[in-house]
Amino acid sequence: MIDHAHDLASVRDATERLLTAVAKLDNASVAEPSRLPDWSRGHVLAHLARNADALVNVLAGRPMYASAEARTDDIERDAPRPLEIQLTDLRESAGRFQEAGAEPADWSRTVTLRNGVTDSASRVPFRRWVEVELHHVDLRLGYELEDLPTEFTEREIDFLAKRFSGHPDVPPTHLTDGTRAWHTGRNAGEPAVTVTGTRAELLGWLSGRRAGAALTVDGGPLPALPPL
Repeated sequence: MIDHAHDLASVRDATERLLTAVAKLDNASVAEPSRLPDWSRGHVLAHLARNADALVNVLAGRPMYASAEARTDDIERDAPRPLEIQLTDLRESAGRFQEAGAEPADWSRTVTLRNGVTDSASRVPFRRWVEVELHHVDLRLGYELEDLPTEFTEREIDFLAKRFSGHPDVPPTHLTDGTRAWHTGRNAGEPAVTVTGTRAELLGWLSGRRAGAALTVDGGPLPALPPL
């Protein structure tokens, strides 16, 4: 069972770690490239702020973004801002998300995200947690996949494995870190590929942040995963 209150607290803690790290930058380093293609650190920070507001919209029953174009335009508009403005926006938008999450609500209700994707409202705080943790890694500030909280890493591997489950372009695949195991890909009765590695490496591969070179693969080549 998802504990949205626990996840909201985890989002708050992750946001504080992020803000502390970003505060050590300067205006020039905000403009430097992130680990995401064609995005500076400023793009990542702008996205995180606008994503917080977008998830407030989701919890309120409004469209997550006005449109895909508006989402892109907002990020491009906000990316070049100075560090002080980026920090203030990130802090204030995160506060608005926490306030929305603290409102009395039916957390079992279904909400609509981008591209018509639906989910339980109770999972929205975890989705925000994903944004904060993974984009912290994307910022190239010394925070790596290996530094992520253990609970987060396990849950995100589980979430992504389920996301690719039944996907026709992903062969049946067993994932294991030697302790836990997950299954993903289509279920066509064919032999499964087994992918073994640390949880950080498994998460990096599943999330498109690492190519999987440190993983061990048996039963075939490392499956190519579709973009998230």
